Amino acid sequence: MSKKDFDLNRHTARLLMDEPFFAALSRRVDKVECKELPTAGMRLNDDGFFTMLYNPDYFSGLTDDEMSDVLKHEFYHIIFEHVTGRLPGEKVTKLWNFATDLAINSHLRHLPEGALVPGEAEFEDMPRGLSAEQYHALLQEQMQQEATGGEEGSEGSEGSSLNDIQEFDNHDGWGDSVGAAPQIAKERLKNMVRDAAREASSSGGWGSVPEAIKKDILSRIDGTLDWKKILRYFIKTSQKAQKSSTVKRINRRYPYLHPGRKTSRQARVAISIDQSGSVDDGMLAAFFAELNKLSEIASFTVIPFDTGVSEKDVFVWNKGKRLEHKRVLSGGTCFDAPTAYVNERSFDGHIILTDMYAPKPKASKCQRMWMTTPTNAKNPYFKTQERIVAINYDSGY
Repeated sequence: MSKKDFDLNRHTARLLMDEPFFAALSRRVDKVECKELPTAGMRLNDDGFFTMLYNPDYFSGLTDDEMSDVLKHEFYHIIFEHVTGRLPGEKVTKLWNFATDLAINSHLRHLPEGALVPGEAEFEDMPRGLSAEQYHALLQEQMQQEATGGEEGSEGSEGSSLNDIQEFDNHDGWGDSVGAAPQIAKERLKNMVRDAAREASSSGGWGSVPEAIKKDILSRIDGTLDWKKILRYFIKTSQKAQKSSTVKRINRRYPYLHPGRKTSRQARVAISIDQSGSVDDGMLAAFFAELNKLSEIASFTVIPFDTGVSEKDVFVWNKGKRLEHKRVLSGGTCFDAPTAYVNERSFDGHIILTDMYAPKPKASKCQRMWMTTPTNAKNPYFKTQERIVAINYDSGY
């Protein structure tokens, strides 16, 4: 087929034949030809609808497997809420664009040349399976090393610079929508994903969607999902790779010239506990009971706060240790205090246990999740794109 005859809409059903979830989602996203883009891009329109723009000349040169993965890549951008406002701060940057692509491409295996993939080419030292926030933190570290010339003898001092790497797809306009469009899109996306999930479940399979992502999708569309499972999933996915040099492993980029890399994983999770009087003892007891179980897989830094952080009472809850909850403060609530404390330190995830009765805080540098009562989860004091999980502690813990 010639390039001028290529129409992606005519191919999507065939390309996604074995992908029930993505096929269902694809039917709910308009696909519009746009030769101004080199590859593709996902957009949020002013009316709150999503549109995938694509260059027909680019797509006509791809294999079926490559086209399928590019389609899934674009759909993952809306599934992971990259388009509707999930940002590492207040604006989109090149590093954030890289980070979102790396998080998505961890789960795709037939991407065309030019795609940014963890463990390959310029990103060969980055592990697969991290979140966009975690990749963003690693990229910031790499950029800082490049700015200072890198460590003597390290791989960061050679090879391509992050500034030289080209973005794979177009992310223009993310986070720029004004008015009611972002909120409308958020609700519409939830309905789209819910309907696609139901179709996939009724068809007997989710195709290539990894089990962890499937669980995450279901947790976002089903408010009745066990809060304990969500908490465990958040902690497990907050694990950040710790790299060190080792002569026992051959360096793939510079064999026998530089040492290889050894990777271990350990979650550094901050847990901020709202000490205000409106947070009842029942929720605290249920939360601590579950943390006692989770301390088998990770260590936590517990941060008591009300209008400020009680730094003298901050402690590390080491793996395998069992503790009982206790109050050390009893004032009001300010979420900027624990956020600033965590932002100034190296954490991979931040969980805040609270009644949600305080103004919206500053942006978090790591992924952040809120845990509260079912009533407060439905009626938070402020709106946020971040996960709010209801702790149903009346049924036991």
